[in-house]
Formats: sequence, structure tokens, C-alpha cells
Amino acid sequence: MAVNFSESKTKENLMRAFAGESQARNRYTIAADKAREMKMYTIADIFLYTADQERAHAERYYELLKDLSGETIFIDGGYPVDQQTTLAELLRAAEHNEKEEYEDVYQEFGDVAKEEGFLEAASAFYQIAEIEHIHQVRFGEIAGMLETNQYFACENESKWICTNCGYIHEGKQAPAVCPVCRHAQGYFLPYAYAAYKGEGR
Repeated sequence: MAVNFSESKTKENLMRAFAGESQARNRYTIAADKAREMKMYTIADIFLYTADQERAHAERYYELLKDLSGETIFIDGGYPVDQQTTLAELLRAAEHNEKEEYEDVYQEFGDVAKEEGFLEAASAFYQIAEIEHIHQVRFGEIAGMLETNQYFACENESKWICTNCGYIHEGKQAPAVCPVCRHAQGYFLPYAYAAYKGEGR
């Protein structure tokens, strides 16, 4: 069913998604500040890494609204207020919000866009939903490690990487201080979450 874009639900859903992604970016930036205050620098980096991806999602949704440049789009929407006090709680809230985007919001928006004949928008909604699922899983896993005191320690031999200098430590817990650059434990990241491992070279 072909629908005029200016009269479509897709137009409103794109603006809702733009608003939601923009707010998620800011929530994660604020959460990163809180993590830094707690000297959990790698968790701050994970929040900022995700915030930058949310910015990219917002930009994509905004690009899809270019035909309505100069207009004002009015929307109704509900957006979360996440001001939890612990990092684990902030991560769990982020996990919950990402899950909603993945399972409900963007699937529905994609279906509406497809039904209205806006296949590029539908594709963006579906593809970004998959990315939000990755965010959900990552936030959940890290929250779980914090809740069980396994972010810097574990029962079996494991690896951690100092995000300041690149030193890789093997053992049952991350060092209190990096032996190379002398940065605090908060700069260590479980190696599984290192973006650039250089393996296979």
C-alpha cells in the first residue's frame, strides 16, 4: 500500500527513532561520566563506544527524513529515565532499553515502513534492531560480571588488556596496577571485549 511519505506513520516513526537514539547517546555519555567518577575507565569506554554507535543510528534515521527538510514533525513517545546509582544497575537499564528496541520497537517500525512501501526505512529499522541486540547482550554480560565480581577476577585463567598501553595480563585477576604503564586496575578490560586484538597475524 503506497502512502505519501509526508502523511505516513513511517515519517513519525523515523523521528521517534531519531529522538530515541539521540537520547540513548546522551544517557550513555552521562553513564560514562559516572563510570569515570568510579574509576571504571573501561566501562566508561564501553558506554562511549555504544553512544557513538547510537549517534550513527540517529544520523541514519535523520537522513531518511531529508525529504521533509524545513518541516516540523510532531511525535508522541515515551523515553526512559535511567538515573540508577550503581554501574551494574545502569548497565541493566541499558540492556532493558536495547532489548525493547530490538524485540519490539524497531521490528514494529520496520513492519509499518514495509507495509507503507518505504523499503529503505524498513531495512534501516531491521538492521539497526540487530545492532541493538548486540548492545543488549554486551550490556547484560558486563552487568553480570560486575554483579558477580568477575569483571576483574574469575575462577579460571583469563586475559585482561590494559586499555592505556596494550599490556595483556594472563591470570585469575587483573593486576591492581598495570606493570607497564602504572595505570590503575580500572583501565583493564576483559580481553574478550577488546575491539582490536591483532589475532591471526
